[in-house]
Amino acid sequence: MNEIQILKSGLRGMHNLLDKALNDMSLEQWNYWPPEGGVSAFFSLWHYVRTEDNIINYVIKKENTIWLEHKYNEAFALHRTSQGTGMTHEQAKEVIIPDISLWKDYQNKVWQSTDDFLENIDIQELHKHEIIIKPLPAMTLWRGLFNICLTHGYRHVGEIEHARGLVGLGGLVI
Repeated sequence: MNEIQILKSGLRGMHNLLDKALNDMSLEQWNYWPPEGGVSAFFSLWHYVRTEDNIINYVIKKENTIWLEHKYNEAFALHRTSQGTGMTHEQAKEVIIPDISLWKDYQNKVWQSTDDFLENIDIQELHKHEIIIKPLPAMTLWRGLFNICLTHGYRHVGEIEHARGLVGLGGLVI
């Protein structure tokens, strides 16, 4: 397996898990904030999908994010550019999902954008091209996609699985 195949396979698997979670959680379950601490399942999902959108479309492709291009920020009444990093607990609790169907539309567009990008990338560019994902230092495209999209994304899958347990649902892989 080469790097592009690893990214395609890993991201496709993660995207499938996140899609599966969307299919069997109610609005109340997505927006549940545990009193013990932590974040809601939706906050974690929103943060990750917004991050992937930002990295693929804004940082790498140098285009508008899908979030802004399709005015999802207005539809969800959420910040134009924020994706959760640095938010206070009070600010984070304001991130709620009012419409699962509309969110699925956004999420599917982000997944498609990532798939399209990976279909057309030259493997040599992964190690030659540098990107900056603030507030981190410059890194190769490979490190950005592998560390921030893939491994960071699976971390949030784990948070969502934990949140599912708190509302009485099972994990996503069992």
